[in-house]
Amino acid sequence: MSKKPLLIKTVVPLLILAVAVFGTLQLIRMQKAPRKQPPPQRGLLVDVLQVTSGAHRIRVHATGTVQPDMEISLVPEVSGKVTWLSPQLVPGGFLQKGETLLNIDQRDYRLAVDQAKAELARAQVALQTEQQQARVALEEWQRLEMPDKGEPNPLVLREPQLQRERANLAAARASLEQAQLNLQRTVMYAPFNCRVRSEQVDPGQYLRAGTAVATLAGTDRVEIVVPLPLDQLQWIKVPRAGNQATGSPADVLLLAGKTGYRWQGRIVRALGEIDGNSHMASVVVAVDDPYRLTADADPAQFDLATGLFVTLVLHGKTVPEIVAIPRAALRENSSVWIADAEDRLRIRPVHVLHRERELLLIDAGLAGGERLVLTTLDGAVDGLPLRPVAQEQSP
Repeated sequence: MSKKPLLIKTVVPLLILAVAVFGTLQLIRMQKAPRKQPPPQRGLLVDVLQVTSGAHRIRVHATGTVQPDMEISLVPEVSGKVTWLSPQLVPGGFLQKGETLLNIDQRDYRLAVDQAKAELARAQVALQTEQQQARVALEEWQRLEMPDKGEPNPLVLREPQLQRERANLAAARASLEQAQLNLQRTVMYAPFNCRVRSEQVDPGQYLRAGTAVATLAGTDRVEIVVPLPLDQLQWIKVPRAGNQATGSPADVLLLAGKTGYRWQGRIVRALGEIDGNSHMASVVVAVDDPYRLTADADPAQFDLATGLFVTLVLHGKTVPEIVAIPRAALRENSSVWIADAEDRLRIRPVHVLHRERELLLIDAGLAGGERLVLTTLDGAVDGLPLRPVAQEQSP
């Protein structure tokens, strides 16, 4: 092979490569360097809630134990053997007002009535006899012809004897009334619509007057004594005892297993005392027909029985132009976090008017339409950039 072709094969590729490198370098020199730009500042991702301002009815949450509004011990007023007992006179039995509870042997008391009637008849005869004798004595005195005889002496007219017989007649009548009353007391009736809480009587048992035989609790209404902090009383309406004014309505709530039950009640009075240990006041909430005994009662409802521990929501006064926020949105030093128009964090103090179970009512420091930050941030400072994500409107 000649040297010329070999030289061409060797030099030409090198020359082409050198030209390419030179051109590339020239292009690199001619290219302008890119301008340095600062990376975009992305704020922290947070959930925000646009709050609203409007009227809100204060709700006071409390607890209490159900107790009967009326409860008595059934006590016989006469002694004797029980001859009949109502089948409803057992623990848990329900009785209507006026329903017969038990009968006591009446034979001795009927005899006492007959004896009192006989004594009354004797007293009436004795009085009539004495009145006749007094008339005879007056006639005899009038036949006497004596100068200046004046008025007859009471002894002459037998007035003391008449007074004695009149007193005997009154005593006989009182004895008859007492005997008849004792006879009536041999039958005991339910004094009001009630439920039997306990009983200690059986047929044939001898009862002594004044000894309790049963405990009866009213069924028309139950009461719940609700202790409240003193600062909560300003929000609810509590009528005085005996006053016909209407108190604040109340929802009585009970969770039995997985089922919740609700009754409607109303505040009827306050106990008028402050507990020395807890320094709390107590109001009384009344609930009608707790055992569903009326015709329109819901058969699926639960009995609001004595002894149940229940939760109550007392519906108090309505405050205008208030902002309600979730309790978790309140930060340290009674402040909240706000996302401003430029999506920056603003820490703002607020005034809490009232605290409910899930909400806080704010009357100063927060306005309707502002975006409340719900997310908790570590090291939060005023002006921190945010990326707000809107959540559901507040209630």
